[in-house]
Amino acid sequence: MKDKKTIKIYLYTRFERLWHWFQALTVVCLIVTGLEIHGTYMLLGFQSAVNIHNFIGLSWLILFAFFVFWLLTTGEWKQYIPTTKKLFLIVRYYSWDIFQGKPHPVQKSSGAKHNPLQRLAYLGISAMLLPIQMVTGLLYYLYNDISMPLPLSVVAAIHTLTAFFLLNFLIIHLYMTTTGHSFFSHIAGMITGWEEIYETTKIADWETKATKK
Repeated sequence: MKDKKTIKIYLYTRFERLWHWFQALTVVCLIVTGLEIHGTYMLLGFQSAVNIHNFIGLSWLILFAFFVFWLLTTGEWKQYIPTTKKLFLIVRYYSWDIFQGKPHPVQKSSGAKHNPLQRLAYLGISAMLLPIQMVTGLLYYLYNDISMPLPLSVVAAIHTLTAFFLLNFLIIHLYMTTTGHSFFSHIAGMITGWEEIYETTKIADWETKATKK
């Protein structure tokens, strides 16, 4: 793999990068304050943790709506269209081939920034886990002001369980950032917008066609 030449292509816009890092910081802050609210440790103090958690959570909810608007108006929602093409190859790559030093079976391009496995993961996160987390968090916040059919214990349990799913995703995501051409290549791409790819790799047909549907 070392004898292959690499080139850099511009993949991530400034807005995408800012949103990515803002959301990462938001999730970390919510996890830290959320664990303190549950009594896992004492860091900020219970009331301070609650106030910070509520403020960040509400801010995230509002800004997430703007992010969805951006996806719809720019056509970037097409990047999340799920596909099963080459999905098995991706699973085999991350479970076996990557440890053998083999090349990634799917190439990135401006029209296909995510491989099939990433598309499924990001779609599940954005369309299911995040909405569940935000809705339950909002219900938790407004519980004393509105009438709800669910008891608070159920809302809290769903909110906490979803938080652990998101924490699990965050850990896996951090690991995946180290699997690029170099240890920090993926991280550098999300900072500068320029992603390093192999010059000799061909863009698969599904990658260029998927976003034209």
